[in-house]
Amino acid sequence: MIFFNLKKFLINYKLHLFIWGIYIIYEVFILGLVAKSFRPTGAYVIIYASNITVFYAHAFFLKKLLSNTNSKLKPIQIALLIILIIFGYTLFNYYAGLAFIKLGFIKINGPVPFAREFILTCTYRSLYYIGFATGYVYLVKSFQDQKKVEALERQNLVTKIEKQALENDLVQSQNNYLRSQINPHFLFNTLNFIYNDARKKAPMAADAIMNLAEMMRYALKRPTASEMVPLSEEIEQIEHLINLHKLRTANTINLELKVSGDMLGLRFPPLILLTLVENIFKHGNVTHSTQPAIIKIAYENNKLNISTINMINDNNGKQTESHHVGIDNVSKRLSSFYGDEYIFKYYRDPLNRYITEIEVKVVNPLAKLNR
Repeated sequence: MIFFNLKKFLINYKLHLFIWGIYIIYEVFILGLVAKSFRPTGAYVIIYASNITVFYAHAFFLKKLLSNTNSKLKPIQIALLIILIIFGYTLFNYYAGLAFIKLGFIKINGPVPFAREFILTCTYRSLYYIGFATGYVYLVKSFQDQKKVEALERQNLVTKIEKQALENDLVQSQNNYLRSQINPHFLFNTLNFIYNDARKKAPMAADAIMNLAEMMRYALKRPTASEMVPLSEEIEQIEHLINLHKLRTANTINLELKVSGDMLGLRFPPLILLTLVENIFKHGNVTHSTQPAIIKIAYENNKLNISTINMINDNNGKQTESHHVGIDNVSKRLSSFYGDEYIFKYYRDPLNRYITEIEVKVVNPLAKLNR
């Protein structure tokens, strides 16, 4: 950006030098040759130094005045600016001429008069370059305004394109939403048909279909993973999952679900309970005759305690390693919801059982209403 501004400045600087060079050559040499008379070099230095100064000084201050928001004072300020520039131009030419005469750069016979003709000439020359400077300022301002208009038009075009893209995305999202509504609706209707048809002929299959449908229905309506969900609904899904495994194994699993305390109104991070229970079925021995798998969920004194106990399936150590993947996910989710305000333990006891324990402080919002 700095390099671009410097390059732009150098280009403008060279352009100004070129234009002033052409103008001075035209006035000094061409008009001098036509009139067959040339002024002293010192006179040309004073004249063009003052002329160029008037041009840029008026352009600079006029640009400042035009950017002023007080429009009522602009005409008065511009008039005062012109008067000051004419006055300064006249004094500069007079005293610079005297200095150049004393230094010998300009030779003249007799004193330099501060006469009416000199004042009129200076007034005319200053107004001449003030006019050029005014035209220059308005020309530059016109180009700048045009660039601003073009930039606004480009921005409006980009905004319209982005708006159209958003509208297209909205339409696409609406279509996807409608499809997502239609497909589950079709799926659940089909599952209900299969359940009703199988209820008389194969009651176990019908129960499996119903449990599966309820779990799928919950999964579709479940909020994002960053929101709490009713704990009672999570427990209900655990019951569906247990029932499915019982049906699949002809009720040969040895598992107990123990829930104590009033769960109504309690909210808990989703996926944690389901992950723990799924780990029991994936990696635990749930068919042990004397050591049942146990899931305990207890709420008392604003503390929620969750624990799981299951015999470990020793299969060359591979199952235990896989078990830890789900446990790590549970630990991360508890940390994201509760920070350091939770206790989570998991270990293997001497009886070759895998045990997990969770303790969090949970205030039941309905507790006060029930009192």
